[in-house]
Amino acid sequence: MNETLKTLTARRSVRSYKYNQVPKEIIDQILQAGLYAPTGRNSRDTLFLVVTNKEIRDKMSKMNAAVMGTDSDPFYGAPCVIVVFADRTRHTYVEDGSVAMANLMNAAFSLGVDSCWIHRAKEVFETEEGRNLARSLGVPDNYIGIGNCILGYGDCQLPKPAERTQPIIFAE
Repeated sequence: MNETLKTLTARRSVRSYKYNQVPKEIIDQILQAGLYAPTGRNSRDTLFLVVTNKEIRDKMSKMNAAVMGTDSDPFYGAPCVIVVFADRTRHTYVEDGSVAMANLMNAAFSLGVDSCWIHRAKEVFETEEGRNLARSLGVPDNYIGIGNCILGYGDCQLPKPAERTQPIIFAE
């Protein structure tokens, strides 16, 4: 099996992190993979908000937890959050942002960094508080949250993969 296929089959979502920050050079490489994700009509209308500032990260965690209805940290202690936004005026904005999320997580794994897709970016950044935070950080109003890609170094063993049993249909 080649390295790409190994990454795609071995990557797991990690839900417990050490608070060791991922070096900027590695984050930059992960972001490059996100930038090269395919987009509908090659629009390249995704936007990445990279949060390594602990105060902002913790504020976003509390906002996400409030939407979820809990007071626990939905970012599981990860020190870096990349919020993927996409231009809501594009017909393929959800797909474009989702493919970018996948590229970020797979690139992270290939570089020894753990990750997890955390939902509720849309709901958080549609609130008045979330919209104001996004604006203050330079996110245009026509961009909508797709997902939060948390990054860090896991404080746990990688979970074993579940058996894949989804149907595959060939029409030959």
